[in-house]
Amino acid sequence: MKEDLYKNPFPMDKDRYQIWEMLVKRDVIAFCSADWEMVQGDFIEENFMGIDARGMDNPDSWRMSFPSLKEYKTVWLEQAADFAKTELVGDSEQVIYDVITLIDIEMKDKSALVHKKFDGIITKKNGNQEHLNWQTLYRCRRINGKWKIAGFTGYMPYPMGHSKSNEPIAD
Repeated sequence: MKEDLYKNPFPMDKDRYQIWEMLVKRDVIAFCSADWEMVQGDFIEENFMGIDARGMDNPDSWRMSFPSLKEYKTVWLEQAADFAKTELVGDSEQVIYDVITLIDIEMKDKSALVHKKFDGIITKKNGNQEHLNWQTLYRCRRINGKWKIAGFTGYMPYPMGHSKSNEPIAD
């Protein structure tokens, strides 16, 4: 049963449990089925901003690629559609879940900083392998008892200090 796949590491912590369910379980299921509606309510649309580190250590190379939730949704749907076309060895949800680590959650009042890491090899049916290797810092807020994503800085090297280049990149 697929439900057995998602073992939340925070069964005794209501807030961390909810954040993990949002950023791991629901995100993986939605992404693998390209179902934006499943995660749309997890975001705070007002003042949302996503930063794309582009695999670089140097913040001078990072870009505000997602100045609004609308831009992020467009890219998320494109990435999900591309991923759906990828023929993987194994179940797509299991493959993605196996490369994710989310255990570091710093919380203060109604704010949280959440560290989500991707690190692992996925194997395609044609025998090619791809190393998923990046991390994202999510900025979350608790609104009316529910945790939501206010923004993120994503596609950072994992671990930091191992980027493709440390040089700023011109647009």
